[in-house]
Amino acid sequence: MKQNKLSIIIPVFNEEASIAKLINEINTRSTLKQIDEIIVVDGGSTDNTIAIATNLNSTVISSEKGRAKQMNAGAKVAKGEILYFLHADTIPPYNFDCKILKTITNQKAAGSFRMQFDSDSFFLKFFAWFTRINHKVCRGGDQSLFITKNLFVKLNGFNEEYIIYEDGEFIDRLYKATNFSVIQDKVTTSARKYQQKGTVKLQYHFGVIHLKKLLGKSPEDLYNYYKKNIAN
Repeated sequence: MKQNKLSIIIPVFNEEASIAKLINEINTRSTLKQIDEIIVVDGGSTDNTIAIATNLNSTVISSEKGRAKQMNAGAKVAKGEILYFLHADTIPPYNFDCKILKTITNQKAAGSFRMQFDSDSFFLKFFAWFTRINHKVCRGGDQSLFITKNLFVKLNGFNEEYIIYEDGEFIDRLYKATNFSVIQDKVTTSARKYQQKGTVKLQYHFGVIHLKKLLGKSPEDLYNYYKKNIAN
């Protein structure tokens, strides 16, 4: 395992429309010297995701479908001292690698960026504003997540019982384990799902899922609600 290097881990499933842009933006927005590898973890894509990622010199591995399973699989093979989990439709800010490495210390072993949507929607801008606040309620996977590999292993990674909300469950444990950092630069994430489902409607359902988790509902209950109200 190399010191002061990032392993970027991207879970994918049929992301041919976004994976090339993401990898190219990673190369443009980083120094590259700080990045050990880009690991694309495929969950059984049937489109050209694997071919595109391979042609762009990323390391492609296969895993059972499920974001928690895929990210854990990527972490297992990662060579870098710091893991950076990034969704396929989220673009990191410029010099993100240097900012992550500058932020990581013995006392601060995990963190995320603020977030903005690729949308002019005032409603989405309102909710994105809260990502500047360093509280677990304001966190989510779309903000990306960096963590030392040592701490990730110590916490046993993502809980694979969670088909959805795996980021929220893990971040909840992170806030208890370390001084979580929020870098004030913004990642840019796609508003595509909000545009498809309706911004208010989708945000409401995400809020219900968050509340269910706070009330102690099971991973299965969260997923059943997601299937009924968001997936379909």
